[in-house]
Amino acid sequence: MAGMDLKEFPAYVADKFGVHNINPLLDHFSSVDPTYIDAFRAALEKAHSHIVDLALSGRRFYAADAAIRQEAVEYGKKCIDIAAAVGSPSVRQHVAGHEGEKPDVALAANSLGEMAEYGERKGVVVNLENDNAVSEDPFFLVAVIEKVKSRYLRALPDFGNSLAGHDHKFNHEAVEAMLRHVWNMCHVKDAVQDRDGKIDTVDLRSMFELAKQTSYRGYFSMEYDTANGDPVAGTKRLVEETLKHLS
Repeated sequence: MAGMDLKEFPAYVADKFGVHNINPLLDHFSSVDPTYIDAFRAALEKAHSHIVDLALSGRRFYAADAAIRQEAVEYGKKCIDIAAAVGSPSVRQHVAGHEGEKPDVALAANSLGEMAEYGERKGVVVNLENDNAVSEDPFFLVAVIEKVKSRYLRALPDFGNSLAGHDHKFNHEAVEAMLRHVWNMCHVKDAVQDRDGKIDTVDLRSMFELAKQTSYRGYFSMEYDTANGDPVAGTKRLVEETLKHLS
């Protein structure tokens, strides 16, 4: 896929995997000007595909400096406009930390609440993923979501991320907590690798059981770690494994 423009990606995914929904990163867009957006939407239509979530870069929503928090909110609003323009029902907003700053529920809720209000006006949900072990600790994110109390601020459970630095019991409890606030997206991975190169296998059976117990009916996005082998073969296997657990 090296050198591929994102406009080619919907057709590529449809051809290689038989999947007609994509979950791209905004950073992979060659441009966000209207001409490129129109061309990208045309490519989606030609591939009979849709964007189901647009992934955004991290911003400091609980920074001690109010100006930094407002900059994060303004970034989020601009990205929501782009999501609406490409037909995405949601954005995945990363919450970034900074050395010396502890996650602050009140500050994050105030910032992300403002972003969610804007999302509601545009019809775009803001999803928060348990990715970074500190700034996106699953229970911190849940506390923020519960404080905001908006159906436009939701959780995006990743089935493996919370294994980093923790055990399977913690990961199970983390995903379970996130699923109580999920809307349209879960990330599926079968293995995670820590900074030391240690690989831990995700208990996919229990993850999908949790999803079934909470009556989740949204999308499952495949996240295959390319360090573990060929991305096409690995992703196909992950799709097959997911379909098996959903049957």
